[in-house]
Amino acid sequence: MNEFIDTHQQQLINSLICFIAFFIIRYLTAKAIHKIGRISDINRVRTKLIIRYITILFMAISFIVIVYIWQVNFEDLGIIFSSVFAVLGVALFASWSILSNITAGVILFFSFPFKIGDRIKILDGDFAEEVDILDIKAYHIYLKKDNGELLTYPNNLLLQKGVVLINRDDNDDTTEGDYI
Repeated sequence: MNEFIDTHQQQLINSLICFIAFFIIRYLTAKAIHKIGRISDINRVRTKLIIRYITILFMAISFIVIVYIWQVNFEDLGIIFSSVFAVLGVALFASWSILSNITAGVILFFSFPFKIGDRIKILDGDFAEEVDILDIKAYHIYLKKDNGELLTYPNNLLLQKGVVLINRDDNDDTTEGDYI
């Protein structure tokens, strides 16, 4: 064990620096996203979801840095990753809309054109009614019609279709689970 530590001392130090940097950057980013969520009056559940996505991104970047620090042979690593990505590609091809809905959820979080409690009208030929926003999730948004009917609408369609904000509920007391 001592021989390993003596031989790879610089890589161990650099790896430790990478891990420390990961946790510091993740903490600062999470704090900034929480602040954006509070200032913009965004639901805490959505804020935590975005923090989870950012953490995954930082973990991937840290993994790449660790691979570089330890000078892993990219040809061997390439074979492993190509096999994994081939399997994931086939699996995700059938569910590409899930990825587009997650991406749309992140865009909706940072652009915050509407929030929970707002009344909107989606300009879609099949769906042209005014509805209230009950909750915004990673994949979809929960809407409530005037007759009490609950609808689930995909996030990516909110970015593709025109949405008219009828009125903003500035005194939003709605929390997750109030509609169930």
